[in-house]
Order: sequence, then C-alpha cells, then structure tokens
Amino acid sequence: MTEPSLVDAAEHPVLSRGLTKNFRSQVAVDSVDLVVPHGAIYGFLGPNGSGKTTTIRMLLGLITPTAGSIHLLGSPIPAQLSRALPRVGALVEGPAFHPYLSGRANLARLDAADAASDSSTARRRIDAALDRVGLLAAATKRYRAYSLGMRQRLAIANALLMPRDLLVLDEPTNGLDPQGTREVRHLIGQLAADGVTVLVSSHLLSEVEQMCTHIGVMNTGKLVAQGPLDELWAGAVQTVRVQTDRTTDAVRVLTELGLSNVRVEGRGVLATLGDVEVEKIVPNLVNACVPVLGFSVEYPSLEDEYVTLTGEGFDVSG
Repeated sequence: MTEPSLVDAAEHPVLSRGLTKNFRSQVAVDSVDLVVPHGAIYGFLGPNGSGKTTTIRMLLGLITPTAGSIHLLGSPIPAQLSRALPRVGALVEGPAFHPYLSGRANLARLDAADAASDSSTARRRIDAALDRVGLLAAATKRYRAYSLGMRQRLAIANALLMPRDLLVLDEPTNGLDPQGTREVRHLIGQLAADGVTVLVSSHLLSEVEQMCTHIGVMNTGKLVAQGPLDELWAGAVQTVRVQTDRTTDAVRVLTELGLSNVRVEGRGVLATLGDVEVEKIVPNLVNACVPVLGFSVEYPSLEDEYVTLTGEGFDVSG
C-alpha cells in the first residue's frame, strides 16, 4: 500500500489510506481513503452501523486500525499522536461532566487535565469558549441544571478551550432547538473562516447541506462517495419543471426538443434535461404558443443523492 506523500499530508489535515477495522469476523471499516482538505467543513454521513463512528475513533487514536494508515495534521497516527492531538478539538460522545459543578468549573477541571494548556490563561480561554457557544451567562449554573442543548454546547466549548487547527465533531447539534442549531452552524462557519478544518458527523442532511463544503458518505463500512458538495452534483440528473396551463402542448414541445421522461405533474410538466441546452427550452415553448408561467431546473437534494448511494432513507429534519 502506498503511504500518503508528505505534500498530501501537509495539505490535508485528515488523510487515510486503506483504513480498515475488523472486529472478530466482522469488517466494520473497509479500506477507507478519507481526504479532508484544509479549511473544509467536511460532512461525514452514514446510517447507524456504517462504520462512521469507528472511523472517527481510529482517526483520534481511540482504537487501533487493523490495516491502513492515518495522517492527522501531517503526523502519522498513532506514531505521533501526542504531536497531533493538542491541535485537535474533538466532541465524540461528549466528555464526562460532573453534575454538581458549574459549567465553568467543569471546563476548568478538564483544562487543568490537559498537559498542553497554560494555567495562567485558563480563565480567559474558558470564558471565551463559553461565550462562543452562548453559555457565558450560565457559566455559574450547575451542570445538572443544564438542558440537553446546553450540555451539548458545553461539550463543544470544551473542544474550543485551546487554539485548534482541526475540529472533529460527532453530532454537534444533537439535542439543540432550532435557534441553538443555527448558532452552532454559524459557529462552525466562523471557525472554518478562521482557517480551522472541521469534520462533522451528522444525521441531519438539511444541516449538512447548509453548512458543509465537502461530504463523505459511508455505507456498510465503505466510503461510497466523497468530494466537494458542488462537484457531487456535477453528474447528477437535472429535472426541468415548466408551469403552464397547456400541459399537452408542453409535453409535445419538450419531447421534440429531446428531453426524456416527460410527464405531467399537477399544473406543470417535468422532464429530464439530459444534453439539451437549457436556453433553448423557453423560446421553443413560446414559439409554440405555450404560455410559460414558471420555469426551473432542479438538482436532486442531498437526501436524493444519499438514497441513490446507500439505498436507505435518512432523517432530514431531526
């Protein structure tokens, strides 16, 4: 197996080659080649049992791969784990918070346990992290009084206590209300704008579609798709929708132009675009005296693409 080159490893904060994990006779992760570019917000998708969480745990050195290689921020894992981890913030199943301590005291305890932290700047860094996730006003409240959403935000604050080059977030919006979800999405966007690379695992496709620049889709242990979000749509089937009150004539014109799968739906006509030039459609309809009340070219949603790749439905709303 070819190891990642130094150039590849330097340009991609997360890079794996042939990453594999076997549990007894079961292959949980099967030869996965992850490529997460610098500054990306990488949405890591997959149904339960797809190998997504196992992959994340291998990236962070929590479990050892059966085969393959990992480079995290240019460092081979697990050989140089101690070099890479101080630059990585992670939320994987959440840290163990003490219910009788305040949010601030819990973060202080975790920060003190980090050998890379500076105690002289602890208070400033803790308050800055709490402020970023909207918990500064609740800093003195005991953890046991926190709502589920507040607990999730405190876990994200813990990942932000030190300057990070990479964040690995497993379901960061779990338990958040719509406002909290928007705040976390905005926070992740800000972090990426500051140069932080974010790998975010989520089951909410609507959030991934709004937030991420790249995605990777896992299914039955394999990485079945990966790349920039816009490029994954490049080869996707495009659907033309024409709103008109003369659907029969519209069907005839679209068929003559060479569009396929032409059908009437409600007060409009749908057709698969194929190789037909979009700019020819409306003029041909108008020349045939077909009134065009609305026209659009639609791409499949992320949910449609996911179902195509995995054959499974997905939670799009949470």
